Amino acid sequence: MVKRIQELLAQLPAVDILLKRPAIEQLAAEYPRGAVKAAIQEVLSNIRQEVLQQVRQELPELPTFEQMITEELVQHQFSLRRVINGTGTVIHTNLGRSSLSKRVKQQIEEISFHYSNLEFDLETGSRGSRYSHLVEIIKELTGAEDVLVVNNNAAAVLLVLSTLIKDREVLVSRGELVEIGGAFRIPDVITSSGGTIVEVGTTNKTHLADYQQALTEETGGILKVHTSNYRIVGFTESVSIPALAKLAGEADIPLINDLGSGLFIDMRQFGLPYEPTVKEALDQGCDIVTFSGDKLLGGPQAGIIVGKKKYLQQMKKNQLLRALRIDKMTLSALEATFELYRDPGQAVQEIPVLHMLSLTEADCKKKAMVLAEELQKSSSSLTVTVEKDTSAVGGGSYPEHSLPTYVVSLHSEDISAEMLQQKLRTSHTPIISRIKNQKNYLDVRTIEEEEFPFITSAIKALG
Repeated sequence: MVKRIQELLAQLPAVDILLKRPAIEQLAAEYPRGAVKAAIQEVLSNIRQEVLQQVRQELPELPTFEQMITEELVQHQFSLRRVINGTGTVIHTNLGRSSLSKRVKQQIEEISFHYSNLEFDLETGSRGSRYSHLVEIIKELTGAEDVLVVNNNAAAVLLVLSTLIKDREVLVSRGELVEIGGAFRIPDVITSSGGTIVEVGTTNKTHLADYQQALTEETGGILKVHTSNYRIVGFTESVSIPALAKLAGEADIPLINDLGSGLFIDMRQFGLPYEPTVKEALDQGCDIVTFSGDKLLGGPQAGIIVGKKKYLQQMKKNQLLRALRIDKMTLSALEATFELYRDPGQAVQEIPVLHMLSLTEADCKKKAMVLAEELQKSSSSLTVTVEKDTSAVGGGSYPEHSLPTYVVSLHSEDISAEMLQQKLRTSHTPIISRIKNQKNYLDVRTIEEEEFPFITSAIKALG
């Protein structure tokens, strides 16, 4: 047996020999040569271990080697990969949050692969500002006096507070001192900005008088944090934005509103609860509003600051801004996304997060029936059924509200639900499912119809 193992190991083809194979040379023309070589080495290493463990008694034929190298290369070339979201959570933080509209793709390609006027004024021929490209369209959509964009909403809040509240006090309702995810907390952001928190009211009830009594000469502003990722219900009370705006105006301090999710369209028309839009927040008297680009807005990750020009101009002079600035790809994706909002109907149809949220129960059932039929034809070992269930908005938006949906459930008598989930997750295009009732659920609300063939292919590969 030892002799046979030694013979097999000696017969393993050298890396250089495999690199000269026509099929591998073709791969080297499509992928970086270093990645191709690494894939060959990984395949050879795996086979070597199988031989040593006596799992493999024969070496693959060269065409099989080529196939194994190709699969290894395709599967492991990049750590960051496309996945299919079958969880039903629309804004899935772990899966990259919101997908971009396909209409954005052309603009990103145009800007990314060529020089651009990122910081160049084409009219004057002099140096320009990267922040100018989004100003006019966001002003048009929100009614804001000025606009500034940084790399995420936590950065936006940090920049606002470090500019306007540094070494001063900021009034915040005790019920709004929230954790925004990943252990990042509003109190910590305020402290990092150099400001001092003054808590007003109680967890469940805050009155206007609480703010009035807390005002001093040291007060630099009032911070309103929209509780988008949780709800306090029952015996509660909070102060309206118009009332806070009036108080802030009388005290000559800014009212800052951290909305979290940047909503531009009233989603009640699709059965979702009321959430304030960015324009509403400004119209009600907020001096500064901050929100994310990659949640309900449906754009790339960014933190957007809108509001009074006198405050925004101060932020643009803050040295922290350079550390928080966004790049040309984010700018181009944001501009193309905001262009879609000029026609709300088009935005709902073409921005994936809005389109998914707008799908009716009947729409989901129709999609689920189509996918289930295709999958049933692809496998004789799986039981495929269509079931009614619920989807989640996710991303800290619309807490405790679920959307009626239909799922395709997969069940196997041969393997556990957990094993099936792992096989789906490790398929050529990873498919992320959720387990319920010992079945794998694929929620079609978050699956694009063009992704159906990927799922079908994965199910066929299971046998």
